[in-house]
Amino acid sequence: MENDKLIVGLDIGTTKICVIIGRKNTFGKLEVLGMGRAISDGVKRGVVTNIDKTVHAIEKAVEEASNMADVDIAEVIVGIAGQHIQSKIVHGSIMRSQNDEEVTVEDVRRLSDDMENIVVPPGNSIIHVMPQDYTVDYEGGIKDPVGMAGARLEADFHIITAQTGAISNINKCVRKANLTSEQLILEPLASSLSVLSDEEKEAGVCLVDIGGGTTDIAIFYENIIRHTAVIPLGGNIITSDIKEGCMVMQKQAELLKTRFGKAIAEEANPNEIVSIPGLRNRPPKEISIRNLASIIQARMEEIIEIVQNEMIQSGHYKKLAGGIVLTGGGSQLQFISQLFEYMTGLDTRIGHPNEHLGKSVVEDVKSPMYATSVGLVLAGFKALDDREEGYRKRVANAGPSQRETRKEIISRDIFSSIGAKLKKLINDDIGDDQNY
Repeated sequence: MENDKLIVGLDIGTTKICVIIGRKNTFGKLEVLGMGRAISDGVKRGVVTNIDKTVHAIEKAVEEASNMADVDIAEVIVGIAGQHIQSKIVHGSIMRSQNDEEVTVEDVRRLSDDMENIVVPPGNSIIHVMPQDYTVDYEGGIKDPVGMAGARLEADFHIITAQTGAISNINKCVRKANLTSEQLILEPLASSLSVLSDEEKEAGVCLVDIGGGTTDIAIFYENIIRHTAVIPLGGNIITSDIKEGCMVMQKQAELLKTRFGKAIAEEANPNEIVSIPGLRNRPPKEISIRNLASIIQARMEEIIEIVQNEMIQSGHYKKLAGGIVLTGGGSQLQFISQLFEYMTGLDTRIGHPNEHLGKSVVEDVKSPMYATSVGLVLAGFKALDDREEGYRKRVANAGPSQRETRKEIISRDIFSSIGAKLKKLINDDIGDDQNY
């Protein structure tokens, strides 16, 4: 891994658009060289609803990050979320032509490629194909089948799909901002890279990323992603409840939530009052902190019930020894971890992206609200590591007469990648204009 290799993450969120530029130091930690932020007015519940406003916000965030790091940005790793995200488990299998030889990396890749071509509901596209357990000649529970002998290779795959229109709109915004989308990643998967440890993923853990428009869920068990979901409720719905319940303006409701909000009403002092400036020629409005907490708790209990239902549906609710890890801007509410523990019965902690961070020019990046942005950069470096590992395995498992040099493998993969990107660009353009 070259220490001068830079990865850029672009988080297109409901409340903010964030760009982070990072590189790995000599100790393998992520150094954040630049960060740019902009208010997101063109995104609702994780879905782009106004192209021009989103493009303007992306350009503003990119410019700020570029100036801070003193580099030009061309390619970005982009996050995607929204209620349209769906996931399911699909079983796949292939028959190998030579069962007396070892299973190779190419066999595993061919099986994964077959999953890319499965039929999905109209208007949806596959964004992630993640293998679970492999089976070789009906012997199951295999995590890495490369090197084993067998004729039949099978696996369960976690397939994640998104609306084709939502993907096209994100790609269009990125292109209009003069950027290239190098990779599209589901946001809870990115967040998991920045706040979860390998031990937690092995023991079983549920990541809950509470954003402005959505709450994203990712469940891991035995170091494998088992379930993902996106709930169309987040911090903004709590702000709206406060606005209506306390009859204040939107900005005032947001300030009340962030400065005085508590997730458990009993923890609020019943005698504590906060004064809000009144409208023109009207007296100030007094808000009870206990009443404010009651409004917040009611909505948070609804979100927690949905999260708990997703854990039950996944079939791993009773296996989560690592409990729940909360992250995202909404996780900063006071007493929110205690409310999760009380309602779910699982240990809960707040996830900060500190473990993987080295020296950074911006201290704010350690906040849970930037877990996804940091995770997108880490996902870029993970893709580089996986690619290098793939090269090593292919060279190691090839016979002397078939063995390719690393240069030949890289050259072939580069041309394959270029062809895939050109095909993607053509499809995006056709999707943008059906009369193309």
